[in-house]
Amino acid sequence: MNSQVIDNAAAHEGMEALDAKMTADNVSVYYGQKKAIDDVSISIPDNFVTAFIGPSGCGKSTFLRALNRMNDTIDSARVEGTICLDGEDIYTGGMDVVELRARVGMVFQKPNPFPKSIYDNIAYGPKIHGLAESKGDLDRIVEKSLRRAGLWEEVKDRLEDSGTALSGGQQQRLCIARAIAVDPEVILMDEPCSALDPIATAKIEELIAELRNRFAIVIVTHSMQQAARVSQRTAFFHLGKMVEYGPTDDIFTNPREERTKDYITGRYG
Repeated sequence: MNSQVIDNAAAHEGMEALDAKMTADNVSVYYGQKKAIDDVSISIPDNFVTAFIGPSGCGKSTFLRALNRMNDTIDSARVEGTICLDGEDIYTGGMDVVELRARVGMVFQKPNPFPKSIYDNIAYGPKIHGLAESKGDLDRIVEKSLRRAGLWEEVKDRLEDSGTALSGGQQQRLCIARAIAVDPEVILMDEPCSALDPIATAKIEELIAELRNRFAIVIVTHSMQQAARVSQRTAFFHLGKMVEYGPTDDIFTNPREERTKDYITGRYG
C-alpha cells in the first residue's frame, strides 16, 4: 500500500485521511468525438468498498472500465488524464495490460463463466500467470478461491461440472472466485447483482462485505439501497461528471450538492 493520501479528504467533513490504492487525476474518456467522462479526479482507498451511483448513461461504468483499461477493447475510446495503481500510471507504454487486469480484476453485470468446468474456470488465471507450480498448488488455489467466494460447500463434489450449469447467483460467485484466484489488489464490479434475484443478491452483498478486508472494491450499482448497504464511500456521477464523493453516510443523509440531493430523493434518475 502506498502512502499517497486521499486528496478529497479535506473537502469532506468527517472523511479521514486514508491510503489510496488507486488515484485518478483529471480523467476524461472519449468515444470518438463524444466525451463520456469529463475531468474526474478521485482517490480509491484500500480495504473499502467504493460505490459509483448515478442515472443510466451518466458514465459510471465507463469510468469503472478505465480503471483496468477495459476501454482499450473499444477502437474509438480514448482516455486522457492520469490513473495510478500504487502510484504507477497504468496508461504508460510499459504497463503490461494482462498483468494489470490480474491486479485489477473485474466482475461484469451478467455472469460470464467460461464454457469449462468449475475447476477450470478458477484454474485458468493462475495457470496463465504462473501462480501454481504443481497440480497440488492449483487444487489449493481453486479451493481457497471458492471458499472465499462462499461457493466451496455447494460445488466441492461437482468441480468437473460445467460452470454454465450453475444457477445465476452461483455463476456470479464463480466469476468472483475466478477474479480473486489470481490474487488481485482491486476488484471492479459492474452492477454485479442486476441480473440476480433478491436471495442471490443478498449472498453477493455478504461476500462483498467479507472481501473488502482483503481488497479495494469498486462497485457500480443502479441501486442506491445497495450502495448504502455495502459501501463506505460513494461517488455520484451525472452527465459524465463526478458531482460529489465522500463517506456513504454523508452522501445519503447530508449531500453537499443540490444535484446529489435531487437524485437521492428521487427527483430524477
